Amino acid sequence: MRDAGTRSDPRTQLRAAGLRVTAPRVAVLNAVAAHPHTDADRVAAQVRAELGSVSTQAVYDVLKACVNAGLLRRIEPAGSPARYETRTGDNHHHLVCRECGVVVDVDCVVGRAPCLTPSSNDHGFVVDEAEVVFWGVCAQCRAESDGMPAHEPVPEGDHR
Repeated sequence: MRDAGTRSDPRTQLRAAGLRVTAPRVAVLNAVAAHPHTDADRVAAQVRAELGSVSTQAVYDVLKACVNAGLLRRIEPAGSPARYETRTGDNHHHLVCRECGVVVDVDCVVGRAPCLTPSSNDHGFVVDEAEVVFWGVCAQCRAESDGMPAHEPVPEGDHR
């Protein structure tokens, strides 16, 4: 498993994945590590803030190459743009707030990956991944709608 807290230097990651080290690739990996579950437009804005002029298409190309190399994971919560994170290879799941759209990680539901076994018939599939998205309302949005302080604050930078 890789995540923002344990991942190595982006240059090392890119070389290990067989990708050429470029300033946009390093900036994209840094942006996603600093802000997990970020969409491509926000990644592009962060990369531009760091490097200056970089096309949106270049950012999309870097994101795709990094996903294909296993350096990033792409998630697509229904009704929201694709999001990117550095936590890969552990088949974790996500909680999504219906109010603000914040996304947070949750560990595997039960047992070992792929977490869930099809109930009665796997239709001949060899299952290697399960993707579960839990939907609800985060503590901060609940508190705002109730006028009460949140008891479970969302980590700084994760709430929009």
